[in-house]
Amino acid sequence: RAESPPRPLSRFAPPSPRALRGMARPPPGAMIPTPLDDRPDKATKKKRRLDAAARAAEALDTSVARAPHSAADDVIEDMARREKRLKKELNARAKKFAKGEPVAKTSKIADRKTKAHVRYAEKLADDAATSAALFEKWLLPHTPGAIVAEGDERTFRFKQADIAAAVDVNAQRKAFDLELPTLGPYAVDFTPNGRDLVLGGRRGHLAMVRWGSYRLVAEEHVKEVVKDVKFLHNGQYFAAAQRKYAYIYDKRGIEIHCLKDHVTPNALEFLPHHFLLCSIGEQGVLRYQDVTHGALVAQHRTKLGACEVMRYNPQNAIVHCGHGNGTVTLWSPNAGHARVKMLCHRGPIRSLAIDPAEGRYMATSGADAQVKIWDLRTYKEVHAYYTPTPATYVDISQRGMLALAYGGRVQVWDAALSGPKQQSPYLNHQLLNGRKVRNFRFAPYDDALGVGHSGGFTNLLVPGAGEPNYDSMVANPFETRNQRREQEVSQVMDKLPPETIQLDADAVGKLRAVPKEVQAERRKAAIEAQLAARREQRDANAEKTRMKGKNRVSKRYRKKQQNVVDDKKLRARMKAEEAKRKSAAAKASGARRAGDGAEGGGAMPGQSAGAASDAPEAPKDVSKALRRFYK
Repeated sequence: RAESPPRPLSRFAPPSPRALRGMARPPPGAMIPTPLDDRPDKATKKKRRLDAAARAAEALDTSVARAPHSAADDVIEDMARREKRLKKELNARAKKFAKGEPVAKTSKIADRKTKAHVRYAEKLADDAATSAALFEKWLLPHTPGAIVAEGDERTFRFKQADIAAAVDVNAQRKAFDLELPTLGPYAVDFTPNGRDLVLGGRRGHLAMVRWGSYRLVAEEHVKEVVKDVKFLHNGQYFAAAQRKYAYIYDKRGIEIHCLKDHVTPNALEFLPHHFLLCSIGEQGVLRYQDVTHGALVAQHRTKLGACEVMRYNPQNAIVHCGHGNGTVTLWSPNAGHARVKMLCHRGPIRSLAIDPAEGRYMATSGADAQVKIWDLRTYKEVHAYYTPTPATYVDISQRGMLALAYGGRVQVWDAALSGPKQQSPYLNHQLLNGRKVRNFRFAPYDDALGVGHSGGFTNLLVPGAGEPNYDSMVANPFETRNQRREQEVSQVMDKLPPETIQLDADAVGKLRAVPKEVQAERRKAAIEAQLAARREQRDANAEKTRMKGKNRVSKRYRKKQQNVVDDKKLRARMKAEEAKRKSAAAKASGARRAGDGAEGGGAMPGQSAGAASDAPEAPKDVSKALRRFYK
């Protein structure tokens, strides 16, 4: 009968004898197959694991899809989106702090050590840029404003009324006019924190206004010409350049000092880190006076005639003066001559301003109807802008905006200092009723421009002009009375001496290079000292060499023997002394003889030998040459 096919074998069950009878017999010498020889290889195992993982993931997705959506899932999804957005924002912020382009492919660098150095440097640069971006995000949270024009619009066509209508109520209050037509034109100045405003009318009107709250603090009429006004270190005191002298007033308008050293001043400046009040006037003499103790620190003759233009660089406290021959001179109280003299215009200098943020750029306006931008690092011209008439005043904001005025028109230029030359102004404002601008100042930490003119004072809105983030340790617009007092004490304690004023602000704290002449003198003195030391050492060595051997054993023994009294030595010494005495007596007797020689011990040629000698008696016929050999 036909045998049934063999049953399928399990993996570990041995084959039965009946199944083996139906199977072909293996050839001699061959291995008998077993179920263990059917194990899968590595590729099969990996494929099975992947299939199992795919089935598990598919089952999980099916279960999640069937489960109801919860609020916690929405929170997790929002957090993921927020984290992604913050990371994207942080990367965008870090781009402006990156130093150059990163290395594209470090894997192509053959040297392993160089590759490691490059990768480490790239990591440090990325970490530094990320840290700077984090600091900017959390410590500088506010962004500056700006006017954005749409389509064919131009920002310089916007009026102040249009800007006031588009801003909030608090900003609208900052656009105002003070009608003072009889006592102008007015000079203006703000405190370092932008909280107070002082007005100085040409005809003697002085007024101090709490600009933040629009409140009049003090008002005084000095009944003489006021040429310039300047706040000191805070809003408690301000200085006024009057007809004959400079005066200091307190916040109540009371005169507390008359500075008679400042004769006929035209312009004033105050150096807050050094507490120095500077003035220059009709005599062309620049004076520095310390307001803490009242001493006159320095006064320099410019020798360029009367001067009405003066500003200081907040970066290095160097005073810039504009003169009638078109030059700008840079002064320091430590030198009696100008540190730098620049020919800026082909006519008198009307005004100048310096970048308050970094102190790198200077703007000048001259009678040649040009406004020029200068790089103070190279003292070269960057841009030149032309005006219909000569600009009477220029100023630069904390954000680098340039404001200029000619006649009754005020223009504000954005990004005019560096980068490409601008073709049109940012804002444009025309004063009414033929008023002429005297000067103006940007309000610190605010988007406002205070303009003093012949009709009073006008405050203009300039979005993006002020720094939105302030440091309360430097200037706090919202400071209280106690904070102001503490700040004043801190400023006096941190006061810098006038010797620290120099062109290179970074040189303070560095080692000063010694001049070549001094280096040569020091080198010569060092060589001479070295030679003298060598001579002293040589003499000491020679002295040591001469003394060498005097302390040896035999020398010490002989010294001891000299102190021993011995009969033999005594007799020998007495015998030697007796012989010496006899010899001396013989020489003395021989010297008394007529034929004795000059030495007393022998006869000269032609003379007798002497009575004490053993020579024979001389014959009668002996010659003079042989006479000395006989008695």
